Amino acid sequence: MKPTDQTMTPAASFWNDTGRSGIASWIFSTDHKRIGLLYFFSVFGFFLVGVVLGLLIRIELMAPGRTIMGPQTYNALFTVHGVVMVFLFIIPGFQGSFGNLIMPIQIGARDVAFPRLNLFSWWLYMAGAAIILTSLFTGGGPPDTGWTFYLPFSGRTGTNVSLAVFGVFVVGFSSIATGVNFVTTIHRLRAEGMTWGRLPLFVWSLYATAWVQILATPILGITLVLIIAERLLGTGLFDPGRGGDPLMYQHLFWIYSHPAVYIMILPAMGVISEIIPVFARKPVFGYKMIAFSSLAIAAAGSLVWGHHMFTSGMSDTAVLVFSFLTFVVAIPSAIKVFNWVSTLYKGSISLEAPMLFSLSFIFLFSIGGLTGLIQGAAATDIHVHDTQFVVGHFHYVIFGGSGFAFFAAMHYWLPKFYGRRYAEKPAIIAWALMSVGFNILYFSMIVLGLEGMPRRYYDYLPEFAPLNLVSTIGSWILASGLVLLLVNLVRGLRSGERVGKNPWGAATLEWSIPTPPPTENFEEEPVVTHGPYDYRGAGIP
Repeated sequence: MKPTDQTMTPAASFWNDTGRSGIASWIFSTDHKRIGLLYFFSVFGFFLVGVVLGLLIRIELMAPGRTIMGPQTYNALFTVHGVVMVFLFIIPGFQGSFGNLIMPIQIGARDVAFPRLNLFSWWLYMAGAAIILTSLFTGGGPPDTGWTFYLPFSGRTGTNVSLAVFGVFVVGFSSIATGVNFVTTIHRLRAEGMTWGRLPLFVWSLYATAWVQILATPILGITLVLIIAERLLGTGLFDPGRGGDPLMYQHLFWIYSHPAVYIMILPAMGVISEIIPVFARKPVFGYKMIAFSSLAIAAAGSLVWGHHMFTSGMSDTAVLVFSFLTFVVAIPSAIKVFNWVSTLYKGSISLEAPMLFSLSFIFLFSIGGLTGLIQGAAATDIHVHDTQFVVGHFHYVIFGGSGFAFFAAMHYWLPKFYGRRYAEKPAIIAWALMSVGFNILYFSMIVLGLEGMPRRYYDYLPEFAPLNLVSTIGSWILASGLVLLLVNLVRGLRSGERVGKNPWGAATLEWSIPTPPPTENFEEEPVVTHGPYDYRGAGIP
């Protein structure tokens, strides 16, 4: 693809705005673009750590019996894998990285509302991550409770749960700070003419997510403090031996953690809503309904936490209500999928890397959503609960959804900030390897779950061995695609073909400014006169 115009000279871009030199010019910068890149490299680094841990788990499960580790190490490994992937990659990933990089420019702002708070949120994130990593090598060793820290076991285990929980607590404050910053920015700093009906859909998704961060994350913080109190003070709130109720912990944890699923997936949906119309060369179908569905998912998704607990002994009335609400929350998600596919209908589709990852997102997220409905129906959930089916479903939604959308965003937006782009053919090969490997890896888990294999087990019966071997081979294919993707992106952004300010022919504001963006984004205050997907209004044929 040829650039549409010349890139900025390096001296004019945010890369060269240095009041300081070296690393200090980054870790003390209040420029939202630099903070976005700090978040991006941090979360992607932790993602790679999580991938390595996941590969080790799959190698252990490739055959019955011990392969490369013992049961205690296995328990610690899948706990750390979950904590790293959920709390250090997926939850902060979109908001911290692409939210910071793109959202202020998309609404015509020069920065976020609270630049210092924005930088402080990254410091909190890194401090929490450091505490979590410290917990792996101190005290009684890595926590072995699973990423959910279920009590009463997490109150009794001799591993270093307290420090790991405190690290997650600190990361939660980072999430709240980001949410407050984004809500304020979107309300107060929109450019002239940027009405609510002209907000890009990525901004709508960040707005809905920010409210979930603000309202739900404090519940997690309280719950984690109670774990520490249980371990250090022996409060007995969740210990049935002392008159406590372990189900209360599950309620408190999932009141946050199911909305957290939408913190993970809503920004990913916003990314797809940006990419699909650009590469279909059509305005997005049903703009208002996609925007409304983001708010509806955030609201309804906060009411369905009980579907994680159908086998815990809840009353039949509670099971009925939570099952019904689970099916209700599927409706706005289905609206998005319908509108994306409708946008593609009769479009002039260009199958480049961002579009291919977006199409994989739709396919994989749809499988994840449909398997979620199986778990949302109490009758079928009884059979698949705590089996490998749940692991497969969760990864289809979070990795197949948020993960593939993250890769799409990397290919779509990073050239804007580096002024260079990746090689297209290796990117497509990487996409193909990752898509094939992903389905081999996780669909095998869904079948294993239907056959009755429990999750989180160190060993299994011989009849589960063939599919476990297939699943492990799928993980190798997926990892090879990821390595190719990473090498291609790094090489392209360092020495690839130069791109102009609008290589994709998009109509949102970030593509109207030079590449790389200047320090304060806009030389003059922008005035918005058309919708975000009106290509004719943007002067793009």
